[in-house]
Amino acid sequence: MSVPIALEAFHPHALRVLFNPRVRRRPSPAVLALLDAEEVREAQIFIRSWPGYAPSPLRRLDGLADALGLGELLYKDESGRFGLGSFKALGGARAVGWLVARHGTDLTVTAATDGNHGRAVAWAARRFGCRAVIFVHEKVSEGRKRAIAGFGAEVRVAGASYDQAVSACAAEAHRNGWHIVADTAWPGYEEIPRRVMEGYTVLAEEAVQALTAPPTHLVLQAGVGSFAAAIAWSFARRFPDQRPLVLVVEPERAAGCFASCAAGTRTAVSGDLATLMAGLACGEPSSLAWPVLDELAHVFLTVPDEAAIAAMRLLARGTAGDPPIVAGESAVAGLAALVALAHHPELRGKLDLGPHSRVLLFGTEGATDPELYAQLVDETKEPPIAKRPQ
Repeated sequence: MSVPIALEAFHPHALRVLFNPRVRRRPSPAVLALLDAEEVREAQIFIRSWPGYAPSPLRRLDGLADALGLGELLYKDESGRFGLGSFKALGGARAVGWLVARHGTDLTVTAATDGNHGRAVAWAARRFGCRAVIFVHEKVSEGRKRAIAGFGAEVRVAGASYDQAVSACAAEAHRNGWHIVADTAWPGYEEIPRRVMEGYTVLAEEAVQALTAPPTHLVLQAGVGSFAAAIAWSFARRFPDQRPLVLVVEPERAAGCFASCAAGTRTAVSGDLATLMAGLACGEPSSLAWPVLDELAHVFLTVPDEAAIAAMRLLARGTAGDPPIVAGESAVAGLAALVALAHHPELRGKLDLGPHSRVLLFGTEGATDPELYAQLVDETKEPPIAKRPQ
């Protein structure tokens, strides 16, 4: 078994791995009720009615599967979704459409973002005819700010981290009577994040329709956890007797889900959350998503930035006959963890990864910042790793 890339970047000892002692064989009624099945169905019908809708491709990575000693490796490629380059259009836009349907177009929607969510909300505001104000933090790239502004939204810079931008957004929304469209929930604010999660279930439904057999493993990257929870919830409902093993992966310095599992309760991590995986740079799980992950995630893992860059390059060049895939830095945390796990005999055995495994990955974004993407996949240059705290 070999992978045609420097294995040092994927070194299994760079992983942090935490097996969830509270995982349930079947989800509780309370967790299943966090999303309403009828509203999920309505959201899926709504999204499929939008101009330009098409299922994103489910790509077979047979060469990489063989290199990792896996039976099947499937990659749900969101790089072309509605021309926005990420899965976020499914959630943020679903919520904006839901608000406009109930309140009309004379409203302002607002969101905090690391890039993709704000871009989707701005796109939806233009599409549904309302105003958008998007808050970003200081580390969001100029390319991502321009992309948001390109849809007519007002962009405001607030704070040094995603969580600080969330606070600024909430304060201004309260002051001005704006509607917050967040993909993270907190006590007292869960209705809109629930609509966002309903939109994310479209990915799971599309994947199920394209599968020939249920996956044995789901590898899901997490920021606030809304995407991972929506996918885990969907597969738990769809395959109650063949529920896949769920692995949740975060950046090593922005791992709120990992910390929450360790603490046994939803908690936040401190520090500057510096990571190149900008879309995953979140310190605290969503209050709506966390109960789902606490019951349905079997394992929580963290990966360093170096592993994400190596995974981007692995996909960009193709492996053993696989076609090249454009994947942004926040799309590949799951793949980075999978490569490292495949080279760790003990963990490989504990997670039952082998020739019988059917692993499903979700490539949640493409090159949403083309300049940064070009830097990161250029193997002739040293990648711009986020500075480590001293």
